[in-house]
Amino acid sequence: MTIADQHLYTVSQAAQQAGVTRKAIRTWEDKGLLPPAERTEAGYRLFTADDIAVLRFIRQAKTLGLTLSEVGDILALQREGAQPCGRVTQLLDAHIDQIDRTLAELQQLRKALVGARRSADQARRAGGDAVVCQIIETSPGQ
Repeated sequence: MTIADQHLYTVSQAAQQAGVTRKAIRTWEDKGLLPPAERTEAGYRLFTADDIAVLRFIRQAKTLGLTLSEVGDILALQREGAQPCGRVTQLLDAHIDQIDRTLAELQQLRKALVGARRSADQARRAGGDAVVCQIIETSPGQ
């Protein structure tokens, strides 16, 4: 099927079909995630159903936390005829590991804040002044 045989969508229609913004389409096209769009004589960009499928893929990949660079790598593999599933799995594992590290750091921060808050309450009950400064000055980790 040639491009002339396909239904073509304007950028607004493509954005609506894919559930993204026109700005996102322009950005993703500029970054090479989409092939350059066909253009009308007036210069309007036209997109195919295949382009819309790529837009939906990019949107979904972004909701999983993948970066545009990572999405570009996946799309490049796919365009070269390779199965990108192994790469996708590696990327998702790396993101899961990062989330686990961030959660551990947040748990540590929470413990430090609870301890500082407890110390502030104890200092206030003992008649201490400048409780806020004491919280910072005696926070765990110093």
